[in-house]
Amino acid sequence: MQIHKYETIIVGAGGAGMRAAIEATKRSRTAVLTKLYPTRSHTGAAQGGMAAALANVEEDNWEWHTFDTIKGGDYLVDQDAAEILAKEAIDSVLDLEKMGLPFNRTPDGTIDQRRFGGHTRNHGEAAVRRSCYASDRTGHMILQTLYQNCVKEGVEFFNEFYVLDLLINEGRTAGVVAYELATGEIHIFQAKAVVFASGGCGKFFKVTSNAHTLTGDGQAVAFRRGLPLEDMEFFQFHPTGIWRMGILLTEGARGEGGILRNKDGERFMERYAPVMKDLASRDVVSRAIYTEIREGRGCGPDGDHVYLDLTHLPPEQLDAKLPDITEFARTYLGIEPYTDPIPIQPTAHYTMGGIPTNVEGEVLSNNTDVVPGLYAAGEVACVSVHGANRLGTNSLLDINVFGRRAGIAAAAYAATHEYVELPESPESEVVRMVEDLRQSTGSERVSEIRTALQETMDVNAMVFRTEATLKQAVADIAELKERYKRVSVQDKGRRYNTDLLEAVELGNLLDLAEVLAVSALARKESRGGHYREDHPNRDDVNFMRHTMAYREEGADGTVSIRLDYKPVVQTRYQPMERKY
Repeated sequence: MQIHKYETIIVGAGGAGMRAAIEATKRSRTAVLTKLYPTRSHTGAAQGGMAAALANVEEDNWEWHTFDTIKGGDYLVDQDAAEILAKEAIDSVLDLEKMGLPFNRTPDGTIDQRRFGGHTRNHGEAAVRRSCYASDRTGHMILQTLYQNCVKEGVEFFNEFYVLDLLINEGRTAGVVAYELATGEIHIFQAKAVVFASGGCGKFFKVTSNAHTLTGDGQAVAFRRGLPLEDMEFFQFHPTGIWRMGILLTEGARGEGGILRNKDGERFMERYAPVMKDLASRDVVSRAIYTEIREGRGCGPDGDHVYLDLTHLPPEQLDAKLPDITEFARTYLGIEPYTDPIPIQPTAHYTMGGIPTNVEGEVLSNNTDVVPGLYAAGEVACVSVHGANRLGTNSLLDINVFGRRAGIAAAAYAATHEYVELPESPESEVVRMVEDLRQSTGSERVSEIRTALQETMDVNAMVFRTEATLKQAVADIAELKERYKRVSVQDKGRRYNTDLLEAVELGNLLDLAEVLAVSALARKESRGGHYREDHPNRDDVNFMRHTMAYREEGADGTVSIRLDYKPVVQTRYQPMERKY
């Protein structure tokens, strides 16, 4: 076991983690721990763009962007956070441009912008071009640009170090415990400040755009340490995943003029969102697609998908603006998007909830109190700037705005505080967990439990939910957690034991799926990405509030989830009916 000492530790090397690292390393001795090589982080899969009211192409302003964010989140957004997001968006884009990010350009040389779902002018009058983009590889370009700037700033990376525990002593942050994949060794990182930026948890769904590594590690570690998770019932389903695969086809395709069609060739979104049509918010479009399928207007022999039609767009436009997704269609489906519509279905995409923070990235231990020295940013966190439904292009914005803020705040804290003494045997919990899995002789297999989890989540907790389906999900997860106690790994070695880490990840997914299902069962309304068919209307009287889920362990060792609630921060925007 090795002990390292840094002033600031950042967990995760995606967009939020590296944006935080660029700021923190200028102000404190900083290390980044990541279970992947940084440029393999999932930010690189984001395609369509990053929102900012630059007004380079048409009239726009940050207040319209704020309103769209709040309306898009079905008024569960904390409005002070939304104002910060929209105001600081402009400088965030310009910062990336100065770092070297190759944005697409207008003929006069400014950053080009295109339409995206839910982004409007004058509070819903019409769609507005607000998405700043680099072809359909925006996330990839952001990740590469941030990594190059981290190297330039001398950020220290510990690649393939898997953070398995958070150390808190006497209520203050003391560091983290990590497992080194290459050796199987346990490392303790003592730190004054820790920033979690470890991404989402979409792999508890079967049809998902998320990479195999998105297993909610940061959220699960915080939850097991007694910290709450906020609004986990709100999960976004992106309307256009490749049929049966879930691989993302960017909303930018519809921003460029792509149209959704049913088996009759009808542009059906005109019936569901007469103004915004195919560029309504993602929850609205996903429900519309499944409604078409349910009512018998789905495409193909099984009627289980609809089409994304790009055939009316010039090939040169597709080549210039959407080269990756057109190549995906050729590679994975064997079709030519110049001439054939692309079969699509909604795919599990984004975690709106997460570790609760304030606008400086400080992690909350309850509705009001912060954990000194602990920060979070990006998809792992809930500030809450996305509310019940995130607008497309606000995720790449979120990681830059709040990644930057968390990095600055963490380094400032580190500069003014002393190290907290490490708890006694700080590695003990991790050693016990790892060795129990390594030495287990149980009969259960990780892959079988994970498949069963994904299947129940897809059937019972996806776009449409009811009390009956959610109760089934809760029951199924409880059974799977019992089976997990008997899980074993085939690889008993120490070097590059990915079997062992997949077992750890499965434990994280089971915990977080249970939080989602329990929170969704308690929320008897429909709002944003959470749609209850048995409660189809939004209920502002009883549920205009954030869910706070806590893990509680009884004297007999039984574990349960306790739900509490937190008020939504409102500034200038009153809730109203949400139409597109």
